[in-house]
Amino acid sequence: MTKTLHHRACHLCEAICGLTLEITEEAGSAPRISSIKGDPQDPFSRGHICPKAVALQDIQNDPDRLRHPVRRVGNEWQPIEWDEAFALVAERLASIQQRHGSNAVATYQGNPSVHNYGLMTHSNYFLGQLKTRNRFSATSVDQLPQHLTSYLMYGHGLLLPIPDIDHTDFMLILGGNPLASNGSIMTVPDVEKRLKAIQARGGKVVVVDPRRSETAAMADQHLFVRPGGDVALLFGLLNSIFEEGPTRDSHLQVDGLAEVRQAISRFTAEAMSPLCAIPAPQIRQLARDFASADRAVCYGRMGVSTQAFGTLCHWLLQLLNLVTGNLDRVGGALCTSPALDLVAATSGGHFNAWQSRVSGLPEYGGELPVSALAEEMLTEGEGQVRALITVAGNPVLSTPNGRQLEQALDGLEFMVSIDLYINETTRYADLILPSTSALENDHYDTTFNLFAVRNVSRFNRAILPKPEGALHDWEIFVGLAKAFCARTERSLKPTVAPAQMIDMGLRTGSYGDASPFKLSLATLAEHPHGIDLGPLQPNLAGRLKTENRRVQAAPAVIMADLERFAALKAPQEDELLLIGRRHVRSNNSWMHNYHRLVKGKPRHQLLMHPQDLARRGLHDGQRVRISSRVGAVEVEVLASAEMMPGVVSLPHGWGHGRPGVQMSIATEQPGCSANDLTDERQLDALSGNAALNGVPVTVQAA
Repeated sequence: MTKTLHHRACHLCEAICGLTLEITEEAGSAPRISSIKGDPQDPFSRGHICPKAVALQDIQNDPDRLRHPVRRVGNEWQPIEWDEAFALVAERLASIQQRHGSNAVATYQGNPSVHNYGLMTHSNYFLGQLKTRNRFSATSVDQLPQHLTSYLMYGHGLLLPIPDIDHTDFMLILGGNPLASNGSIMTVPDVEKRLKAIQARGGKVVVVDPRRSETAAMADQHLFVRPGGDVALLFGLLNSIFEEGPTRDSHLQVDGLAEVRQAISRFTAEAMSPLCAIPAPQIRQLARDFASADRAVCYGRMGVSTQAFGTLCHWLLQLLNLVTGNLDRVGGALCTSPALDLVAATSGGHFNAWQSRVSGLPEYGGELPVSALAEEMLTEGEGQVRALITVAGNPVLSTPNGRQLEQALDGLEFMVSIDLYINETTRYADLILPSTSALENDHYDTTFNLFAVRNVSRFNRAILPKPEGALHDWEIFVGLAKAFCARTERSLKPTVAPAQMIDMGLRTGSYGDASPFKLSLATLAEHPHGIDLGPLQPNLAGRLKTENRRVQAAPAVIMADLERFAALKAPQEDELLLIGRRHVRSNNSWMHNYHRLVKGKPRHQLLMHPQDLARRGLHDGQRVRISSRVGAVEVEVLASAEMMPGVVSLPHGWGHGRPGVQMSIATEQPGCSANDLTDERQLDALSGNAALNGVPVTVQAA
């Protein structure tokens, strides 16, 4: 028996923590993982690890994970060879497009796509051949307003200023719970220690959330906010700073700030208070505290994206940092200088170049809002979606009105999924094509290094051998592209392996051959724990991609959206609003099939304030029925004083007990899908992003 140590980053969430894995090999047996620990020599994560990483061995060994292609024949799944599968996909998709047009085929890419570089580098090698405008992803049930705001203000959707958490004196967090998420659009391993370090150096952490979350519980101040009311709070804060000061001049060249100041002058703290349920004096005091801090940063995450004014929220967040002099400033909000710079390598993108067929929702970066996916399948007529390709996604549990999407999937002519499981979505597929596991793959974090709180780089070599007959995800896309182009008599560019692409990008980047670092794959191979490239530094002025290279504080489409906000009414007193919540052991819908992550105290319940329970004659532990415009579910309710009165919370990603799901541990878990309640008609009208937070519901005894 031999034991070897390997080092790589965990790919399961955005924190990309460094790991030390021990692999045991015995004669005649396959290598197995015998230990997973945090890597204390990782310069970024510094030995930090969360429970998800330890479960990597459960994912690797999961008997429910598919290891070869399967085809659905009636209610049975039968093995199929790779070449036969590729040919079948090419034949069916080409036939459907020939009869109904290119847009009759749709694609959906899930969140894990950005956690695997083969999906990032090669998915479009095949999907781009389809030439369809019906492309969807998990972006529009998550961070789309952030990308759109950066595109409109800075000229590129990936030019996202990140909190300089290690140097700030005042961190204001809205709609985020980094202690549970490990940071998000802010790659920040060991976030708890970093937040406590702010407090230790005399700084302050303030959290705004309808629930006293794990992060709110450790903050210096927590403010309850009505779901969907963050935008009103942000208007009140910005207006108060304009009225009272202090504002600080920025070194950045800015257009439109005077126009903004005039346009929002009516949105005073007093006018905004009823909409956000925070007293006006508290709004004004928070504004003073933030503006007077030496180094401050305002950070907003998914909770402010997934509401009716998500884009306005992120615009106001950027303006708060700008007018207080904290944008592009140490201790404020800074853009990274990544080794592989996707901002420098790509164009800024486009917005609203076309719209969805049925509801006219705008595209962003070539993708339509996923709230339109079901209606594009169900609504007959020219351009109706008749075939679907899903990639590492489970939209039945992850997008609004999951029951409607089930109906739509059941009516498709053809569906193929690149996925590891027969889950709530892929059970409708005609073919499922599984890739190798993460530990059998090389990996480079092209996305999360772009959002990291320090500039870092590492290349993760495969730890376990590629099984015989298996394909990496990028090889699946190459096989599909070749079969489709042969079927349609199209030419195909020669393919380059992902590692070669990364090596080329590193060598030509700012830390490459022309720099002292001389980064390449060979260099990173000599540093298996990763390389620290230094703290974030001001660089936004030189990276702006707007037409005139100036910050655009008053984009026309955002200014036009102010009137929609001005028409917002205060809520009814007896209204219940639904929000989601995150847990450190869970990530969306796909981490519930591993015993290490689902064991322990149940986490599926509806949380409800004791006052709201009493008003409805309900009690702690009772089974209740939650109803919205689109549907109803039943679940256990848990009395929780951490909830704001009038707000209930149900975690996303549960509800695995649907027929045909072949995930044995997940299907045994209680709970229901929050997206059987969320409403595909509730959107941020500007971006088309789903408004998953603030859904009106009723709760009664089951």
